[in-house]
Amino acid sequence: MSPDATPDPYTDPLVFGQRMQILRQRRGLTREQLGGLLARSGSWVKAIETGRLRTPHLPVVLRIAEVLRVRELSDLTGDQSMQVSLFTGPGHPRFAAVREALNALQLGDSREAPPDAHLTARLARAWSARHSAPNHRDVVGALLPDLVHDAQSAVRQAETVADRKAAQARLAEVYFLAQFFCAYQPDAPLVWRVAERGMMAAQDSEDPHAIGLAAWLTTQAHRESAHLDAADAVTLETLRYLEPLLPAAGTDVRAVAGALTVEAGLTAARRGETGSAWRYWDDARALAESLPRGYFHPVTSFSHAVIGAHAVTVAVELRAGGESARQAARAESEAIPSRPRRARHRIEQARAYHLDAQPDVALATLAQAHEAAPETVQYNGYAKRIVLEEAESKSPARRRRASELASRLGLLTA
Repeated sequence: MSPDATPDPYTDPLVFGQRMQILRQRRGLTREQLGGLLARSGSWVKAIETGRLRTPHLPVVLRIAEVLRVRELSDLTGDQSMQVSLFTGPGHPRFAAVREALNALQLGDSREAPPDAHLTARLARAWSARHSAPNHRDVVGALLPDLVHDAQSAVRQAETVADRKAAQARLAEVYFLAQFFCAYQPDAPLVWRVAERGMMAAQDSEDPHAIGLAAWLTTQAHRESAHLDAADAVTLETLRYLEPLLPAAGTDVRAVAGALTVEAGLTAARRGETGSAWRYWDDARALAESLPRGYFHPVTSFSHAVIGAHAVTVAVELRAGGESARQAARAESEAIPSRPRRARHRIEQARAYHLDAQPDVALATLAQAHEAAPETVQYNGYAKRIVLEEAESKSPARRRRASELASRLGLLTA
């Protein structure tokens, strides 16, 4: 490497401060901007980068990693033994069986495919369980292996073109369910394989609803991997495909278009594009208001009830502390019928309050999220980061509350 070249923190043995500086510059942030996002000063950032201050404690490192959107914690710390991201869970007990079913190669037809109506009913029950069970990952993880095998068999054994397309739509939906389960599990490549299989099955089905859902999930995978251009490409192309269909489309297709519009807004917010982010949110709100009252999409959760929750996430992704707290106080969660979606909303509210320097409210809100759906909080990196950071608070009462919540989340085991 030329002595004038910028070192690469992914390959060169650099100390923490040097890595933080390079990653900050790649994000286009000044020291003052990064310091503001961390509730610190620009001079503090400079002191870390130049080595005048030692590497911060783990909660601060985790917050820096979140702000800089690093791929793995080791990209920032340089410790190659730290390969598991904060945003990856410890592995659900049912994950091995689900992964085995997804990786299995079935070439024969020894397994008789169930009727389409039977498979559809089982999928409906699985989605219902996902939304209603506090231990939804455990319930869904128990159902997925057989659903994967049966849906694949249904595609192979379809006798007509129409039957095959319908079977591909069901298979795509099974992959969507699997992608929810596999998120935050310790096998990121599997999530991508499932997302790609879901998109392929949806395209083969030629079903606009399935295609929209595949795009919705793929967009999220791209954005969480910091592939913002790819996220936009998928979202906007799918919206262009769906737009001429909307006047005659059913409620589910319009809801998926609304969910995709939200995703476009969240990607814009991740970029810091305030005007575009809120414009997309306004468009999504208009679509939500066009849906029947009480309607709730079984996969995306898009509805009139969650549009306020999306506003919280937009504000949080824009790193707008005051606005995110205002949106969090305004948005109702009890109207959201899905337990995991309600818990996710509480987590987003906690992020908003934490961003607005209200750590006690953030911890109380995370406790509410845990009551709604413990597994959602246990596998959410944002929730874990807040709890770990406050476990080192200068306030003894806050440290105690954070430590108690960390224990309930299983963060003190291992």
